[in-house]
Amino acid sequence: MSRRLQTTEVQRLLAQMEHELAALDSGGFVMLVDGKPLMVGSHSKDPDAHWGHIRRGFGKGYKLHAIYSSAGVPMAWELTPLNQAEPEVAAQLIPALRRGGGYLVGDRAYDSNPLHDLALFAGCQLVAPRKRPRSGLGHRRHSPGRLRSIELLQTDFGKALHAFRDEVERRFGWLTTHGAGLAPLPNWVRRLPRARLWVQAKLLIHATYVYLTSPSKLLAVA
Repeated sequence: MSRRLQTTEVQRLLAQMEHELAALDSGGFVMLVDGKPLMVGSHSKDPDAHWGHIRRGFGKGYKLHAIYSSAGVPMAWELTPLNQAEPEVAAQLIPALRRGGGYLVGDRAYDSNPLHDLALFAGCQLVAPRKRPRSGLGHRRHSPGRLRSIELLQTDFGKALHAFRDEVERRFGWLTTHGAGLAPLPNWVRRLPRARLWVQAKLLIHATYVYLTSPSKLLAVA
């Protein structure tokens, strides 16, 4: 958490480490997008930590937004205050995806025409359930990607594809199940730039842990 970590040279090194770890296992045609809250105490005076929705009500803190493929490190990720909407952050992450095709699977929060258009432009098909499944589509213009998503989710393949979305919960869960993982933010990790550095370090450590503990991963034999 030193000032050296914030220098351009060290940031470039960390970005290169992310790239190399992701490149070790870049296969698979299904990508997963979701967010994971990282909480601070309700009485924290951190001005960057905001109140927002969590699974069982409201909480205060930050949120890790990530797109995972088969690699141990996300293909793209960002850390924001907890109150920032997941679709807004996804709109920043999707353009960073490789243009190799595949499916990007998310929950109903990601069902929006702009996100479907962005996914198509990035070369993939976003699959997300409709926010209002019982309503009509109206007369406005809809993204071809959104219409394709609605059609897909009515097929057995689309339903199986969306059921795979639970894998992202396991990814986030694995991040927190070992000593060097993404545990709750320590008391000394406050303010967004500092929290982002801490999360970045944890993602790199976790990805290395995944590869070293799995005999099938390339890093284990490197």
